[in-house]
Amino acid sequence: MEKEKVITLIDAFKDFKEEKNIDRPVMMGVLKDVFLTQIAKTYGSSDNFDVIVNVDKGTCEIYQNFDIVEEVENPNAEMTLDQVKADSGDDDYEIGDQYTKKLSLASFGRRGILNIRQNLQGRIMDIEKANLYKKYSEKVGELFAGEVYQAWSKEALVLDEDGNELHLPKSEQIPGERFKKSDSIRAIIKKVEMRNNTTPYITLSRVTPEFLGRLFEQEVPEIADGLITVKKVVRVPGERAKVAVESYDDRIDPIGACIGVKGGRILGIVRELRNENIDVIQWTQNPQLMIQRALNPAHVSHIDMGEPGDKVKVYMLPEEVKKGIGRGGCNVQLAGMLVDREIEVWRETPKDADDEEDVLLSEFANEIDQWVIDKLESIGCDTAKSVLALDPEDISKRADLEDETVEEVMRILRAEFE
Repeated sequence: MEKEKVITLIDAFKDFKEEKNIDRPVMMGVLKDVFLTQIAKTYGSSDNFDVIVNVDKGTCEIYQNFDIVEEVENPNAEMTLDQVKADSGDDDYEIGDQYTKKLSLASFGRRGILNIRQNLQGRIMDIEKANLYKKYSEKVGELFAGEVYQAWSKEALVLDEDGNELHLPKSEQIPGERFKKSDSIRAIIKKVEMRNNTTPYITLSRVTPEFLGRLFEQEVPEIADGLITVKKVVRVPGERAKVAVESYDDRIDPIGACIGVKGGRILGIVRELRNENIDVIQWTQNPQLMIQRALNPAHVSHIDMGEPGDKVKVYMLPEEVKKGIGRGGCNVQLAGMLVDREIEVWRETPKDADDEEDVLLSEFANEIDQWVIDKLESIGCDTAKSVLALDPEDISKRADLEDETVEEVMRILRAEFE
């Protein structure tokens, strides 16, 4: 039985050498420390022991050193000449010499060998965790490609090439996308955490602006080569994104390079993002020009930037308002994110237009609560027709009004023109 335990322990060394991605010096240090710990527990001290580990062969040799004395006071560190002669068969030793004796692993007993194995496994697991944490901490923000191992309603479990688990929570997935086992997947490494001393928890994401930026770097060679730079990316995942780019070479059109011939480059990114609309915009440090470009294809009449911290007021003709705002207010929201300012779209009436039939919302104060009128005016709807021109769902979302409230307002305004 003792021999079987020793063989099992040696086999464990070989397994660690072949399966664990741990540096040789680290492995040798761990093995030596584990054995010295068990020696100290068994003999009371490890000071007079030498441990020689051969990781390649999966072997370990232990030597116990004895001082040769006339009278033994510490049997774990001292021997008499007679004891040395009886143990070695050699009578060439003298008092004051040192005698070294090789110990077998079996001398630790069944319990000792079991302790060594368990401690070794624990130390190796700790090193693996630390290595994994370090590896992915250095990769935060980088693009990751892997395979879905398991998919549940709340998250998808993804494996890397070494079989490590990475997590893609539902909150980090593009709305509406579904994964199944063995699907190939690309995502960005968002963060790495140590939770209660378990294996590092690695979180992936497909909804961050950085993910879209990395996809452009991968799909557009000019970006990878540094000829074009992605200055800023803003997204409403699953709906729309705007990517501001700049070229460092006057001969290169950054927008054309990102879109590709017949849209070949950007189509691959759009498919990756489940048909998310992507607008590529020429970067500029002029915020007014940036807003105009971001709100395209809507035509902007003029812009009032106001004071720093104020909302930017963008004026458009009635027929341009809906295009500028976008579905659910997405377009104007992203334009504001590009310049780090909140934008309000205001309806501008042409000087030669016949507005006699339109009515200011303030004229409905007897039928519509003032706070509701205030909210409608805050999104640029200051007349009855400007409200009726918009989709009720858009109004509810942008003005933060209940659907029933919007429906009642629409009913009142329609009645005015019937």
